[in-house]
Amino acid sequence: MKKIKDVEKYIQENKSRLNLQYRLKYHLMGEYGWINDPNGFIYYKDNYHLFYQHNPYDAVWGPMHWGHAISKDLVKWNYLPIALVPGDDFDKDGCFSGSAIEKDNMLYLFYTGHIYTGPDRSKDYKQVQNLAYSKDGIYFIKYSKNPVIGEKQIPEEASKKDFRDPKVFKKGQYHYMLLGSNDGKGHGQILLYKSIDLKKWNFVDILARGNEKTGKNWECPDLFDLEDRQVLMVSAEYIKTRENDFYSTHSSIYFIGDLDIDRGIFNFDVDGYQLIDYGFDFYAPQTTNDKLGRRLMVAWMDMWGESKPTQERGHNWAGAMTLPREILLVNGKLYFRPIKEIENYRKNHYKLVNLEIDGEKNINTYGDCYELEVEFEGCKAEEFGLKIRKGDNEETILSYKRYESLFIFDRNKSGIGPKGQRKINVDLKNNKLKLRIFVDVSSVEIFINDGEKVMSGRIYPSKDSVNISVYSKGKCKINYLNKWDIVVD
Repeated sequence: MKKIKDVEKYIQENKSRLNLQYRLKYHLMGEYGWINDPNGFIYYKDNYHLFYQHNPYDAVWGPMHWGHAISKDLVKWNYLPIALVPGDDFDKDGCFSGSAIEKDNMLYLFYTGHIYTGPDRSKDYKQVQNLAYSKDGIYFIKYSKNPVIGEKQIPEEASKKDFRDPKVFKKGQYHYMLLGSNDGKGHGQILLYKSIDLKKWNFVDILARGNEKTGKNWECPDLFDLEDRQVLMVSAEYIKTRENDFYSTHSSIYFIGDLDIDRGIFNFDVDGYQLIDYGFDFYAPQTTNDKLGRRLMVAWMDMWGESKPTQERGHNWAGAMTLPREILLVNGKLYFRPIKEIENYRKNHYKLVNLEIDGEKNINTYGDCYELEVEFEGCKAEEFGLKIRKGDNEETILSYKRYESLFIFDRNKSGIGPKGQRKINVDLKNNKLKLRIFVDVSSVEIFINDGEKVMSGRIYPSKDSVNISVYSKGKCKINYLNKWDIVVD
């Protein structure tokens, strides 16, 4: 408990040093310092709980703690005390990612303990699986007999080092644990364990194996039912590019298949993988069910290997979570839609209908924190779209090229920070393109055609770059455009 109090004291004494220029208004960030993967996402005792990988002392990746926040509606979050602090023999150098599960009205956290074993920190380490528990969902006690899964329980066909990110769920009388891994030969895979009491675990089998296309290592596994199918999500390191896809160093993908839990096998087409988010900044998604029966997902809205201006400029924070999304199965594919609760924070409605354009037109509204809903009718335009966060020599372009059926997210002129484009193939529906766009100071999330495709990215424009325009090359029509400021008190 003293360790937690020391961390909390440091945060409270230093958070006045935050530079707020790029802080988001309706997305979860750390109270101070660095965050990455979401952990322990669960609905427990009338609150949504979200934990996260956290260095509370600096805006760089460092000794991983578990930060913790709760929410009634997935939009407005309140910080709770740090849940896990590294330093014990079984988590000496980090409390890495994991998950949460409720049992007998108590909240159990499963996480990977990271331990360096030599001077080369990129190679000399081991990883074990640990348990912590709580009666109130606020203060957690580490299990006295950690680790609950150690090195000796790693099967022969798996890496002896990369063995992490436990996702725990219950089916029938057993609890099951997924672990991210690889085969030591450049192929990601998922290991499956089972337990009656959450404390003693037995290896079942290698649940799913990747191939040379699907990444060298799989992290942050998640497995859930959706209608009568099962979905496996993994975050793949160094996945190979495919047409316009997989241009980030790491990518999060999903497979739809059928689970044979007794044999410990997920039956799926290994080449049938799909990206979860086609943008720049999305990794390590985690899902949960809530009391409404929804399957919800949240992810880290940044990317390894990319520059982070709030880190580089001494703003004393880095990292944010995506807007939580609901997952639906539509015609054999996953659709991702913004949670409905965000609509409760809409203010200052601006509306346009039946606007014909040929060229570029500024619209009479602006902002840096809003939701934009628009339906284009392509008519005969060869290209059309929007420019957001516009200012002197700055703009973020969201465009559609009809003859290539390409939607493009272009942040080459978005301000400081990483540049580039992300492209995805999208078909018009009856010659129409529907977009819901969420802008939050330094983030953009684009939901295309009711969530058929999603793109997320961080941008860092000047504070005066707040204008919005629509444009087309050739005649185009906007059937409607709605814009609301998003205001979280």
